[in-house]
Formats: sequence, structure tokens, C-alpha cells
Amino acid sequence: MTNTPSDTAERSAHHYAYLSIAAALATISLKAGAWWVTGSVGLLSDALESVVNLAGAVFALWMLLIANSPPDDKHPWGHSKAEYFSSGFEGTLIFVAAIAIAVTATPRLLHPEPLGSLDIGLALSVLSTLINFITAQVLFRAGRRLHSIALEADAKHLMTDVWTTVGVLIGIVLVPLTGWLWLDPVIALLVAAHILKEGAHLMRGAVGGLMDEAMEPQEQEAVASVLNRFLELGVRWQNLRTRRAGRDRFLHLDLLVPPDWTVERAHQLADDVEDAIGAAIPGAKVTTHVEPMRAPFVQ
Repeated sequence: MTNTPSDTAERSAHHYAYLSIAAALATISLKAGAWWVTGSVGLLSDALESVVNLAGAVFALWMLLIANSPPDDKHPWGHSKAEYFSSGFEGTLIFVAAIAIAVTATPRLLHPEPLGSLDIGLALSVLSTLINFITAQVLFRAGRRLHSIALEADAKHLMTDVWTTVGVLIGIVLVPLTGWLWLDPVIALLVAAHILKEGAHLMRGAVGGLMDEAMEPQEQEAVASVLNRFLELGVRWQNLRTRRAGRDRFLHLDLLVPPDWTVERAHQLADDVEDAIGAAIPGAKVTTHVEPMRAPFVQ
């Protein structure tokens, strides 16, 4: 049995991707303006990360369109793995942005310069942070609801951007208070190190999905709980194998039935098992293999 997302859910995922693109465009403008009036490399690093957000959001939209394409002759299991390319691409962009930040901040660390127009720059940065925070929360909830790895990756990256901006703002406030001009480039380098960590996390998630990692432990426990409800019928199950592909879940298992069961009865059991798993794990694609039980059997 196959449970697929509804057309409404697919359209929703696309709408959230457009929201991410709009937020990225707004924050790039605000952060670029903040850097322009202050000359802070910390704010420049923040603006560069927003450029990464925009590229990631556009690529995520593209991958969502592909992932939502129906199965075809070349891809009979669908295209849901395309979302992992989005996560990997965004991780790669983060690495590039971190290198650009480090290259920009290092000369300023060697030759510190004073900052200007901090009031305007701080106001623009605070506004961009609020936009990113609200957008990240919306995307995160949507990603969980729609089981979209692309939306969740985008949300996590936006939250990284939020905390990055908070750190940059604290540093910029401290520069005039302490007179430590070197603090601005140091913060920029710390931002680079921080987003490198997030980039590595996104890359690991993408590789794991493309390598057919098993479903999450709690999901496997839910499946086992469903299967155990059928034990009272005198049947057994074994060789459960699972994998994830974006929001889709694929399961294969063997059902062992009493040897005197008819084909029709065994087939009905398989349908009931697939329906029950589909109800517990939305979007699950279940394949069952029925075999006659041979005594003695050990689960």
C-alpha cells in the first residue's frame, strides 16, 4: 500500500519555499545596508550568509518541485531523494561563504578600522533578524508537518543565521564600548567557524539520506508496535528493513503465516498490515512477503 502526499500538501511546500526566498531577499537588502553604513566585516559576514540563504532557498524550491513529481518509468519509486541534494547544496554554499568571510576578515584583523553609523546599522540588522526568526519557525513547523527535509534544512540554516546575527550585534556594540577594533574581525572569523559546523551537519544529513539510512528509531518502534498487534492471529514477522527518502518511508518485511492458511487469507493479512503501518507512518510505502510458518519459530 502507498500513502502519498496530497496535492494540497505539495502546493504548501512550494509556498513555504517561496516564503523563504522572499525572506532571504529582504534580509540581504537589510544586512547589506547595515554593512554599507558601518563598514563592519562582522555585518558583511552576516550579509554573505544571507546570500547563501537565498541560493539555498531557490535550490530548495527546485528540488521540491522535482521531489513532488510523480513516479515514472525511470524512477518508479518517485523522486523524493531530490530533497537531499538541496541539503547538500546548501551545506556546500555554507563552506564557500565561510571561506569568503575568513578572507575578508583576516586583513581587517591585521589592520583594524573604526566603525561608523552604528545606530542605523544595528536597527537594520535587528529587523533582518526578526524576519529570519519568524520565517525559520514557520519553515520548521511546515517541514515537520510535511516531512520535508528541504524545508527543515532551510529552517535550521535560518536559525543559524539568527544566532550569527545576534553574536555579530553583540560584538559591534562592544567595539565602541571597549575600543577594541580587532573585536569586529574576530567575531567575523567566529561566525565563519560557526557556520562551517552547520554546513557539515547539513552535508552529513544529505549523505545519510542518499545512502539509504534506516528510519528513525522511534519510527521503527512504532512499526514494531503495529506489527506486534497481529501476533494474536498466530502469525509472525521478521526481516524488517527500512529506509528514508525525503518525506517518504520505505519498509520491507516478511510475514509468516500458518501453513494451512489460504492464499486469500494471507493476502488479506498483508493488506491489513500495510494499512496499519500506513496509518502509523504517513507516507509509508510498505512491501510484504508472505511465507508459510515452519515450526519451531523464534521471533
